[in-house]
Amino acid sequence: MTRDPIGLALSMMNRLAANPLLDRFGLRTATERTAYHGTRVGFRTIALAGREFKRVANWLPQKRLPGKSAPALFDLTLDDDQQMIVDSLHRLARDTLRPAAAEADEAGALPADVFDATAELGLTLYAVPAEFGGVAETRSPVTSVLIAEQLAWGDMGLAIALLAPFSVAQAITQWGTGEQQSRYLPAFCEEHPPVATIAIDEPRALFDPLNLSTIAESTANGYRLNGRKNGVVLGAQSDLLLVAATLNGRPRLFIVESGTDGMDHTADPTMGLRAAQPVTLTLSNVEVSADALLGDDDFDYQAFLNLGALLRCGLAIGTSQAVLDYVIPYCNERVAFGEPISNRQSVAFMISNLAIEADSMRMLAWRAASRAETEQSFHREASLARLLCSEKAMEIGTNGVQLLGGHGFVKEHPVERWYRDLRSVATHTGGVHA
Repeated sequence: MTRDPIGLALSMMNRLAANPLLDRFGLRTATERTAYHGTRVGFRTIALAGREFKRVANWLPQKRLPGKSAPALFDLTLDDDQQMIVDSLHRLARDTLRPAAAEADEAGALPADVFDATAELGLTLYAVPAEFGGVAETRSPVTSVLIAEQLAWGDMGLAIALLAPFSVAQAITQWGTGEQQSRYLPAFCEEHPPVATIAIDEPRALFDPLNLSTIAESTANGYRLNGRKNGVVLGAQSDLLLVAATLNGRPRLFIVESGTDGMDHTADPTMGLRAAQPVTLTLSNVEVSADALLGDDDFDYQAFLNLGALLRCGLAIGTSQAVLDYVIPYCNERVAFGEPISNRQSVAFMISNLAIEADSMRMLAWRAASRAETEQSFHREASLARLLCSEKAMEIGTNGVQLLGGHGFVKEHPVERWYRDLRSVATHTGGVHA
């Protein structure tokens, strides 16, 4: 984010909200509320100013965000802008997402006020270059992982739904042609950005995202798509979809607008992530124009998958941290046989392992994201992070339920929902992109 007066003011408000003196004088709640609403208004001001100044009447040249320079040493210290984002989104997760999570999971729907609150915060602005109305100046997969982590701490189902438009905007920013960027990116900077999503996964055993059954055929006017996708987040509500399909033996992405003939969706009931409203999408002779093919020859499908894996790692880390933060006070307060259960060595060791695994997931994911951010090879690191997060996320969810005993099995406590959501980490490929 640009260090302009608004950005500096927001940073100061966030630091003020973190001051421990507020607790002594009973001003914590009022100050945090002021900081949160100030942040929302600030981001909206940036969006409106940027959109008015950068609005285009004709296509702009293709814009690629540069990477950051590689540091001499691997440094996990967040810069001021990243810390401000983390603080703001943590408040959003705590005050908006978590209170709405149980009802959203039960209803299997994303509450409109949750989507509006995130839109007002200006999340998609971080995915769009300034030329098209956003505030992004460099590629920042690390910031994307941080955003996913904080939102998932509130609720993974809501987080993955809120990240879907952000992910589409990032993909178009990174690989879109000048025409595609000029057509779609300014919309993501409006007060009410479009709902958008990514469709990769297919309903077949041993699905391989590099070997897609969805086929794209060249036609006189563009392309014809045929196939099925499952687990498409917000698939029924999306104005814009990025659909993965095989074209001439190679996987590519196609920009498909809602209302295109030949698209049909049905509910896809799932064990977790119910608030994300996943659907099965069927494409029957869907005709799209030639400019619907995302990007040019520089499109890197493997990098696209790797970045998506890192964002899913961020989701897993955030939900795992939520489990850890919940079970520690529970075990300290839960008394059995005259003492807190945390006094028992087996319980203490299990909690320690939760913390160790959550931090190991975080370190690997941040390491891979930092290499992507500095334009170094990161396929190996992303693969290792995804493997670790897939295994340990399920373990953390299982042990979180175990630590609560019978309470972990009932909906009175959120751990059972987090368990169901964490099971999805190892079974999904697409939907989000860093």
